Amino acid sequence: MTRIVVTGAAGFIGSNLVKGLNARGIDDIIAVDDLTQGDKFRNLADLRIADYVDASAFYEMFTRGDFGRVEAVFHEGACSDTMESDGKYMMDNNYSTSVSLFQACRQHGTRLLYASSAATYGGSDTFREAPAFERPLNVYGYSKLLFDQRMRRECGVDFAQVSPGKTGQVVGFRYFNVYGPREQHKGRMASVAFHQFAQFAAEGKVKLFGEYGGFEPGAQMRDFVFIDDVVAVNLWFLEHPAVSGLFNLGTGRAQPFNDVASSLVNAMRARQGQAALSLQAMVDSGLIEYIPFPDALRGKYQCYTQADLSALRATGCDHVFSDVQNGVASYVQSLATQGS
Repeated sequence: MTRIVVTGAAGFIGSNLVKGLNARGIDDIIAVDDLTQGDKFRNLADLRIADYVDASAFYEMFTRGDFGRVEAVFHEGACSDTMESDGKYMMDNNYSTSVSLFQACRQHGTRLLYASSAATYGGSDTFREAPAFERPLNVYGYSKLLFDQRMRRECGVDFAQVSPGKTGQVVGFRYFNVYGPREQHKGRMASVAFHQFAQFAAEGKVKLFGEYGGFEPGAQMRDFVFIDDVVAVNLWFLEHPAVSGLFNLGTGRAQPFNDVASSLVNAMRARQGQAALSLQAMVDSGLIEYIPFPDALRGKYQCYTQADLSALRATGCDHVFSDVQNGVASYVQSLATQGS
């Protein structure tokens, strides 16, 4: 039986990975997390795992080999708060812990598939997995970039086709703006779609940032990727152990925040039997409202992201990603069913 470890297993991406593994008949899963925030247990309650281990104990236990033969580790555990200013905490949690995990994986012959981030690009206007385009704007982005750089040194300049005799499979995923079920615990770091759903349910309207960075109101663009697509790509690499490298994980298609808001409003209206509206009609009727761009985010905000999928496609991974309209509609259905 295939034994898998998922760190950050009670988190957003981690719990969805456990769900995806379960759907493929894999339940010999060691779930690793810190449940100080107790309500995260809900993300695991309907899933099948072999054991739960607190993050404070796991890494030493794994290094000792306490879990026997582990096929792969999905390393999703990290501090993902882009506004966190404690650099020492961020580097200890996101960089040093990841390095120790990589060394233990190499020692035990365990494959490592880990979460990087599009925040490594920061102020860049090109989103390709190359040092020339890596310009993080915060210590979170830097903590992720430093581990990517370490993997490049350990696994080769292009971090590809790693010799199984040296390190086995190592894959880093630069996640773009992921949204979908099981993110309710993330508070202010939850996706735009999640916050818009709650806002529309409470106030009957969605608020978007006004003009900023040369973009019209609500026209700032991000690469929004649905969680089901993220899981599918992760599991494609699990099924292709000979492929290693650092890869963008987005749709390859930037869409404006206006698309997220209008898709959500129309999905909510459809549930009430109401007809779809155009963006302008939503603005005119007050269903979408633009607010001044906050001073706290000036100079720290990515107005445009779009994953370059050339490297991912070159591996043979041809997964078709959902656009915002379909992904948000599916997410609204999930949120409404849960009564969130």
